[in-house]
Amino acid sequence: MQSFTVSGQLIDINAKRTYPAEIKIENGIIKSILELATAPNQYILPGFIDAHIHIESSMLVPTSFARVAVAHGTVATVSDPHEIANVNGLQGVEYMLENSKKTPFKFFFGAPSCVPATFFETAGAVLDSKDVETLLQNPDIWYLSEMMNYPGVLYDDKEVMLKIEAAKKVGKPVDGHAPGLTGADVIKYANAGITTDHECFTLNEALIKIEAGMHILIREGSAAKNYDALAALIQTHPDKVMFCSDDKHPDELVCGHINELVKRSLQAGYNLYNVLQIASINPVLHYKLPVGLLQIGDPADFIVIDSLDEFTILQTYISGMLVAQKGETLLPFIAVEPINNFNTNKKVKNEFEIKADTINPIINIIEAIEGQLITNKLQVPAKVENGLIVSDTERDILKITVVNRYAENIAPAVGFIKNFGLKQGAIASTVGHDCHNIISIGVDDESICAAVNALIDSKGGISVAANKDSVNCMPLEVAGLMSIGEANSVAAAYTLIDKKAKELGTTLKAPFMTLSFMALLVIPALKLSDKGLFDGNKFEFCSLRE
Repeated sequence: MQSFTVSGQLIDINAKRTYPAEIKIENGIIKSILELATAPNQYILPGFIDAHIHIESSMLVPTSFARVAVAHGTVATVSDPHEIANVNGLQGVEYMLENSKKTPFKFFFGAPSCVPATFFETAGAVLDSKDVETLLQNPDIWYLSEMMNYPGVLYDDKEVMLKIEAAKKVGKPVDGHAPGLTGADVIKYANAGITTDHECFTLNEALIKIEAGMHILIREGSAAKNYDALAALIQTHPDKVMFCSDDKHPDELVCGHINELVKRSLQAGYNLYNVLQIASINPVLHYKLPVGLLQIGDPADFIVIDSLDEFTILQTYISGMLVAQKGETLLPFIAVEPINNFNTNKKVKNEFEIKADTINPIINIIEAIEGQLITNKLQVPAKVENGLIVSDTERDILKITVVNRYAENIAPAVGFIKNFGLKQGAIASTVGHDCHNIISIGVDDESICAAVNALIDSKGGISVAANKDSVNCMPLEVAGLMSIGEANSVAAAYTLIDKKAKELGTTLKAPFMTLSFMALLVIPALKLSDKGLFDGNKFEFCSLRE
């Protein structure tokens, strides 16, 4: 690789100064930084890092994700592959590692700690402590991914503790996931060796966790949006905070990434150096990542922007390679072969019916919350027609079902949910965290059945059924999670099917992203797995009827 120079206003985050400089790069490494009297009126700064993301949520394989991310100034991600691990196990993790090596983008994958997330649901694979220990000994694995089984930590579950000890043994950090945890429980959770949390939804919760020794990731994804609640930490605790998206759908990823959080923070008046420290330096130091920070001897991982006001990304460099310029990726599209795990049989309408055992039964329902992964548990009178409990569009109470995708002839689990707003039809997806069974919400059983069967036919994806005879489906060929297509075409296909869903009446900003978390049992209060309704506060199943 030939040597070259880049000149501009260098933003030195550690020294908290900006000055005209010339950077000389040789063989992908910063050879020298020379302060100048004058330099072009453009700014040079470290590239951005997403400190916690599931690449699978973009519906893109790593190489395709990278092509989009570099245009937004992202040079690296701390990536948890537990989505594909829940479908394909160790083979799925290896798939992500191998694909990521085909691009200069810097992916840092973790060893999934919770496959499955709980044993109250059916996944496609199980990774026990021995599997996790083996993964952690791989130099391509950088940390133990989010420990969602926080009850297992609090009650000293043997398998959970063995996984944490395996990470400590090789000196790799342990990520956390403990929504709403406070008091003595947080202290025990942190003292177990868990160093981060990206699930805080109040400032007070974040401050308690910081006091316990944890780093807080400010998350702004397609479903969970916690920036407004936690942004004050940028000023008060800049050394304890990182930015992340956690889950980012393709239509939003093509528009922006961590750069949007940086711009938003600067427009809100937060200190430039604090913001950039959070967006670049803190993840490198915490996870000990080989990502350059504009120091002599570092890999040449940096970006060039036009101004601090507009913050337009002009160029992105990774290891001295120009990978994006003026909003256009320079990385090539790489074709991939899919893997999958899909074995269920097609369903019939009456499998989704629920018989009423009394005239006016009281039922437990899930209340979805816009912009949050947490839900509420409500108790309401059910609507009964012809002896069946049915959806009630007037009260926005709709039927929800989870279908086991890994085995044949298993009856669907069925419940009810509020705040999706559909007035007709149904939507369905095989992106159903974390086990990725088929999850569907709809107004009537025929539409639900049609949406589910469309996904069974395609062996994974997302679908919209306006009725039983009008169904649109977007296939996700890789594990039912990711497309083999190019990013812009995937984003366009997703935008179209998202539009189809909203034509049915939903007012949610990202209905499919919100749908995908309604089976995530480790986040309270009420969720639905393929085995039934689950109370996330009590961490046990509960009945539909009170």
